[in-house]
Amino acid sequence: GSLREAVEMLRPSALIGVAAQPAAFDEELCRRMAELNERPVIMALSNPTSKAECTAAQAYAWTDGRAVFASGSPFDEVTLDDGRTFTPGQGNNAWIFPGVGLGVLASRARSVSDDALVAAAQALAASVTPSQLAKGCLYPRLEDVRDVSAAVAAAVAVHAFAEGSAAAEERPGDVLAHCKSLMYEPHDSA
Repeated sequence: GSLREAVEMLRPSALIGVAAQPAAFDEELCRRMAELNERPVIMALSNPTSKAECTAAQAYAWTDGRAVFASGSPFDEVTLDDGRTFTPGQGNNAWIFPGVGLGVLASRARSVSDDALVAAAQALAASVTPSQLAKGCLYPRLEDVRDVSAAVAAAVAVHAFAEGSAAAEERPGDVLAHCKSLMYEPHDSA
């Protein structure tokens, strides 16, 4: 069957594109998602941008600005004809993996459980401000990646200590500060 048939049968709340099929999320499909959902989630995650399933502008226009959109490549802000402006988020493993690694290092975790990854995802979600959410952002600003990585690391480390997988001798009093102290800090050599 086709993607359109799957949407009709399953009535999903989200479309996640990872097959590098440009235009797979066409106007008819996005409009149908908006009929099925108040806030349809449309994630055109394929890279590069030329392979994205749809553009941010298309997702927002075809859903009357109701799409919750993220992409694998960066897209510029989108302003609809009615003046509303949306800031598409870039879904990237840089939001989670560095923080998970740092959290493992900070706690000396012997393993990373599914629950530790959930804690990482929750820390990432908590890093998105209400004003960013109002603009349609699913992810924080890329400029904040170091702070987000530290927050993710702290969440993973706290979870490791709580579940007993941490091999560190003791839990630091301020886990976030401890994680930040372990981060590489680039310095100008001039």
